[in-house]
Amino acid sequence: MTMAGALLRRRFPVLPASVQRFFDIEPGTRVRGDSHWQADRTNHPTLVLLHGLEGSSDSGYMLGTAEKAFLAGFNVVRLNQRNCGGTEQLTETLYHSGRSADFRTIVLELIERDRLPALVFAGFSMGGNLALKMAGEFQDSAPAALRGIVAVAPCVDLAACSDALSERRNFLFNRHFVRSLKRRMRAKAELFPDVYAKNGGMAELGRVRTVRQFDEAITARFCGFEGADDYYARSSAMHFLKAIRMPTLVVTAQDDPFVPFRIFQRAVIRENPNIQLVAPPYGGHCAFISQQSGRERFWCEARIVEFSEQQARAI
Repeated sequence: MTMAGALLRRRFPVLPASVQRFFDIEPGTRVRGDSHWQADRTNHPTLVLLHGLEGSSDSGYMLGTAEKAFLAGFNVVRLNQRNCGGTEQLTETLYHSGRSADFRTIVLELIERDRLPALVFAGFSMGGNLALKMAGEFQDSAPAALRGIVAVAPCVDLAACSDALSERRNFLFNRHFVRSLKRRMRAKAELFPDVYAKNGGMAELGRVRTVRQFDEAITARFCGFEGADDYYARSSAMHFLKAIRMPTLVVTAQDDPFVPFRIFQRAVIRENPNIQLVAPPYGGHCAFISQQSGRERFWCEARIVEFSEQQARAI
């Protein structure tokens, strides 16, 4: 199902064309959002979507969820993480699983500058980790307009997910991610040679065979971590779940090949009354393709919109 979800060609005939929106995250760093606005945006709730590792605002699950949400009356903002979606030139820095502050900045801008009355933030995989980490960091200080969080197959324990991805059964997935990460880094080094090509870290890129090795050689080196273990420990949302105070939906499949279900059986998830865990036995990684047709064909996308509708009506 994971393979089908990634490779199945989909069309989105009723999703209107998007309008680009650039967010200034910090000096010298911008990220791009692709927005679909209702005619009177301030009278509609907004769903903000964030993709996973090596995805983009144009990933199938992003577009599928956006279409369903727009039809349900939501504004939709499909975000790219730093460097993703062809935005490598917008920053000399790299994206990684700990940059939750990027999305806190975006959420606050949408609420304070755009005056959006009700907003739900949903992330997939790596984006789910970032969404949950952001929610935990807000603690009791989240703006009232941020009504809820959705995390689909979130990599809340980065070390466990990285190790699972390195297992033999996940060879194709690991190879896909590693090739894509290497390709992006080579392009990044061409754009910013003084930062990357002359630093020495790029010399190790050819020896990288796993995502953990990439994080050891590249992510940790260029993003201020002592190594992959330090990066995983500091960036995993698992350490922030206890502090989540807003309604939160976590959807994960028990057969996800590289987000082990055992990490969702820990007390920190099950004992927080603000977190609702939905874990069907099947679904793969961010796929959840059902036997039904229409809106329910991509089951999880419909659940995201359903939860968002509930939270938008909560006040």
